[in-house]
Amino acid sequence: MTATSTVGTSRNHTPRWTHADDVYVDGVWRGSTSSARIPQVDPATGLEWGSVPDASAEDVDAAMSAADRAFRSGDWATSTPSERAGLLLRVADEVEARAEEMAVTNTLENGSPVSETRGAAANAAGILRHVAGLASWLEDDDVRPFPAGGAESVVRREPLGPCVLIAPWNFPINLMVVKLAPALLAGNTVVMKPAPGTSLSIRFVVEACEAAGLPPGVVNLVTGGGEVGDRLVRHPLTAKVAFTGSTPVGRRIAAACGELLRPVTLELGGKSSAIVLADADLEQMSSVLIRSCLRNTGQTCYISTRVLAPSARYDEVVDMVTRTVAAAPQGDPFDEATVFGPMASQAQFDVVRDFLDSARAEGARVTTGGGPVDTDSGWFIEPTVLADVTPDMRVAREEIFGPVVSILRYDDVDEAVALANDTSFGLGGLVFSTDPEAALAVAERMDTGSVGLNFFASNHDAPFGGRHDSGLGVEYGIEGLSQYVAYKTIHRPRDTGARE
Repeated sequence: MTATSTVGTSRNHTPRWTHADDVYVDGVWRGSTSSARIPQVDPATGLEWGSVPDASAEDVDAAMSAADRAFRSGDWATSTPSERAGLLLRVADEVEARAEEMAVTNTLENGSPVSETRGAAANAAGILRHVAGLASWLEDDDVRPFPAGGAESVVRREPLGPCVLIAPWNFPINLMVVKLAPALLAGNTVVMKPAPGTSLSIRFVVEACEAAGLPPGVVNLVTGGGEVGDRLVRHPLTAKVAFTGSTPVGRRIAAACGELLRPVTLELGGKSSAIVLADADLEQMSSVLIRSCLRNTGQTCYISTRVLAPSARYDEVVDMVTRTVAAAPQGDPFDEATVFGPMASQAQFDVVRDFLDSARAEGARVTTGGGPVDTDSGWFIEPTVLADVTPDMRVAREEIFGPVVSILRYDDVDEAVALANDTSFGLGGLVFSTDPEAALAVAERMDTGSVGLNFFASNHDAPFGGRHDSGLGVEYGIEGLSQYVAYKTIHRPRDTGARE
């Protein structure tokens, strides 16, 4: 049983930007001083269609200096949160106006189906508008009396300074905007660095910021690889770092920020589990399975790629998951019907293929998919379901980041919770059950940052973050905004005679 395939469908999409030779610094696009280039390659064909600069140390210095000047001598940090919120609302409108161009460029960059990328602009706009609505949290007086009386403390929330924002390749727009919006509302300036292979779609966000009237230097953009990222993280003008990406890179960034005593937010990898309780409605589970467990061709950090099924219903669960995955079309990401596209790069294709080889060698049973798609171009891996997976197998322990779901067996709920928690990660999770109280009781025992009951989605108003190897800090909500402020406490007497 294999997924329906339309790999090889003809394509004709021309993005506005292809071979860019500039970076965005101090409100203008200026030529990079670097001659090195980073190719932008279409994962569905393997063909290069664009390129961007691999920024030089001079480019990085220019961007950081512009952000620092705009923060220290411009009007941005001293403007009110409500004024900055008004500009964020304008940025949201400008982002939405570029939705289709952004989707085409994004799909060419990483192969995400256009049904996924077409929602990126609306989601980014939603984040910007929600964060703008949090301005009162920054403006409202926070006065706290001394317990003994006679004095009080005024708690101020102040911007940090130039923030370095580094986003990954799987959701290059939204995982940047979720950092950009709170950083700007809090009064910070930013230097953004997208992932090397997805460095053109973010230009639409920069263009939206410019069109909305953000002052020069508030938003800056450089492109490049790991060396550029390291220069930004360690730059003497950097006040805060926010990174989404792999756990190994996150550890290096955390070490650098620890050495420099620099605040950092890290949203890293995951190996989440979907616990299927004995009373679960498998038809309902099927309707949300791909979104919750294999979203974006499995290239999503929080998805539950381990399905934990009760022994009494194990075969039922395997059959349902297999049928659901096999029925979802794979092919040209510009085909509106496509659910599964290619891997985002040759490197990720090789990683997933290696995981599948190890699964077979360790005794897992392939019920659908199981290997590369037979095509002359592109990096397609068949959507794969692995049954008879045991907790010691590599596919059960390490993040695959591909269209692979593993199904493990458990005998009782205590064992299911233990299996779910038997991981170094702690990002997402699911519980499927027709009993809300039972599902909630299981969710409360799971050692993870977020759990969904019968579905999983991010809420702009609720914190999202990982535990253990899944990261530090949170994004979204007031809690996410708080990652971009410095606290100052001013103690004062409540009357002229009081001294504490």
